[in-house]
Amino acid sequence: MRAIRISQTGGPEVLEAVEIETPRPGPGEILVRNRAIGLNFIDTYHRTGLYPVKLPTGLGMEGAGEVVEVGEGVTRFAAGDLAAYASGPIGAYAEHHVVKADRAVRPPAGITAEVAAAALLKGMTAEFLLRRCFVVQPGQTILVHAAAGGVGSILVQWAKALGAVVIATVGSPDKADRARRLGADHAILYRDQDVAAEVRKITEGAGVPVVYDSVGAATFEASLKSLARRGLMVSYGNASGPAPAILPARLSQLGSVFLTRPTLFDYVATTEELDASAGALFAAIASGQVRIDIGQTFPLAETRAAHEAMEGRETIGASLLIP
Repeated sequence: MRAIRISQTGGPEVLEAVEIETPRPGPGEILVRNRAIGLNFIDTYHRTGLYPVKLPTGLGMEGAGEVVEVGEGVTRFAAGDLAAYASGPIGAYAEHHVVKADRAVRPPAGITAEVAAAALLKGMTAEFLLRRCFVVQPGQTILVHAAAGGVGSILVQWAKALGAVVIATVGSPDKADRARRLGADHAILYRDQDVAAEVRKITEGAGVPVVYDSVGAATFEASLKSLARRGLMVSYGNASGPAPAILPARLSQLGSVFLTRPTLFDYVATTEELDASAGALFAAIASGQVRIDIGQTFPLAETRAAHEAMEGRETIGASLLIP
């Protein structure tokens, strides 16, 4: 089968398309023939070495397709079922991928492999951020960075469905228009405007109870300064580089605020949590509360171009690799 591998960390140029033996599932595992593979910023962290991985390795955490073989003891899936996965193991950038049966879910009727691969990791991230990491309540005003991106676009829609007032930050006027179409009440151009000052203006000086920040270094300070007293800063990504270190006393000085750096994998640690999170996401999609916008697709052989577009902020919504 064709797969994308890296033998060293670095830029998109380290991505190589190779032919390798198609794997076989072991006990408790399933072999999925990928119809669509999700592109996520975490893939670039693995590629660059920001998140260390053992080399050589494949890349990719998310995909969806038909189950073509089940391992010993598997009862959760049968050959021919549609399966989607988003919590590893790493190596989804391939025509086939072996995953543990209890770490995959079966999308309901009406959810295609393409939508599942575009939605699962980003959508379950939005689910735990809005419903468990911080429980967003109707009428609360929240701040969402990178609101036109994959996770951000889902956060905006879902937060509006929960009754929140959404302040979105984006990198361009076109993306500001997109954020407003998704439901954002306010849009701030974070490269051109003082984000914290704009947030204070919108909230009449109060600040927001929660900030969702996937940008990292470029927005970290503005995020902290946008918080209300005892507010929560949720730093869940590093698109512009790792966020800086912070002394605990700084949190006190900003109004006894909180800081957390969560990962999806700690919120879907059990099969029950995985099923509940995916179920909530699929229900939100089916109800129309959340629309999954597949902004661009790339052939598997053009993974390098896909990474260049993603890191260059040239993508909108979700991106897919198609084997």
